[in-house]
Amino acid sequence: MKRLWIAGAVCAVLLQLECCAAAGAASTADDRIFLSADGATLTGTDGGGGGSLAWLHNFDANTLAGVGAEHQGLGPAQWTFGSLNGALTVGPDDQKYSLYADAHGGAGDDGPRAFHYHIENAGVIGTYFHHLSAQLEDRRIDVETTHGNLPKIGLSNLWDPHWLTSAAYSHSVNGNLGTRLGQLRVDHYGAAMNVLAGVSFGQASPWVLNNLAQIVAPAHHLKEGYAGISKPVPRWRGEWLLVGDYQDLAGSKHVIITLSYNFHVGAVEPATR
Repeated sequence: MKRLWIAGAVCAVLLQLECCAAAGAASTADDRIFLSADGATLTGTDGGGGGSLAWLHNFDANTLAGVGAEHQGLGPAQWTFGSLNGALTVGPDDQKYSLYADAHGGAGDDGPRAFHYHIENAGVIGTYFHHLSAQLEDRRIDVETTHGNLPKIGLSNLWDPHWLTSAAYSHSVNGNLGTRLGQLRVDHYGAAMNVLAGVSFGQASPWVLNNLAQIVAPAHHLKEGYAGISKPVPRWRGEWLLVGDYQDLAGSKHVIITLSYNFHVGAVEPATR
């Protein structure tokens, strides 16, 4: 699924700090820069693309905040937004709770009409025994004529230092999102590279997927599959991520290829347990 990159960065860092602590992952206090570029095709249009720039700061192993900006174009539409986010982790090592929130605000146009873009997100991730995590989240979406709240529940388990599996379910409760969406994902952490793959299925509104899908607001049946590879680059203190995403929303096919790079700036503290 095409991610809102700052929110994705926050959740990824939380899972790294909490779940992967069992695998010896480092708890860092530093600054990270996230860069991304993507290209997309969409049935009935000339496709599009975009990019983002974000900064994420770990004040310590338990507190982080970030800001960013993203621009996307797809078919006749384009939109630009800024992002703010933050997260706080509390609790003992075997029972931690991470509270997080982010806000995305901006504007765009779909050709003849201008629209506002507002998405807010808040949630909590509870991590138990260093390997099992449960997530509760609510997302508020107000984009063009689409609006509503989308609560989500999720469960993740780190089976060993190399395998993480996740499942989630989202169901809109008001507005016109009309979304009922299941998600499954598997991550493998290797010595040289990491691999991820997942599927989404159910009914979803186009703006839940962060795409226009022919500029139609009503929800449609969704089939989605995505896969990616990430490669750490220790010499540059960073990591590359390449993700391919295929979405079929009631016959409107959307393919997205995203390349991103994140890197540390400044000093990095030694790992602590």
